Parts: sequence; C-alpha cells; structure tokens
Amino acid sequence: MANKKTHGNNNRGRRDAVATPTPYEEARDELFQHVMQCGVIGAEPDDQREWFDATVAYLTDRYPELTPAQMQELRTLGERFAQPPKRQTAGSAA
Repeated sequence: MANKKTHGNNNRGRRDAVATPTPYEEARDELFQHVMQCGVIGAEPDDQREWFDATVAYLTDRYPELTPAQMQELRTLGERFAQPPKRQTAGSAA
C-alpha cells in the first residue's frame, strides 16, 4: 500500500498545550460555583454580606498567592454575579 497524504491534517499525534488556569482564575471559578450552589442569589443583603465575608476569608486561606486587591476584585465580581438580572425597560430595549 502506498502512503496517502492527507491535506491539511498534518497534526496527527501532536498535542496542543492546555492552558493551566491561574490561581486567580481558579479562585474566581470556585467562588462562582459556591454562589450558584449555596443559595446566596436572592438572599437578603445582610445575609449576602455575611456569606461573602466568610467565603472570601476561606478563599484567602485557600489561595494565599492572591493579593488583597485581587481578593477584593473577586468579591466585587461575586457580589455582582449574585445579583438578580436587571429587567429591561421598554426604552432601553430599543
């Protein structure tokens, strides 16, 4: 049998490098998973604040390589993520 060349598929056996998430990305994803699983969405503001205090403290211990500024940014992202979607008004939908 003759070797057949396949055009455009010269990458057989080659593995592309998989990007490893940074500690920040891991912490962000973990925070979002906790928000979705823990019922914090729709909770009272005081309960959310208390939950985020405890969760960010946990993440700070779990990811000591993150700076305080990064942890604050994660908290802000998490608090926004936990808010219910905003309704569009007739004027803003146009």
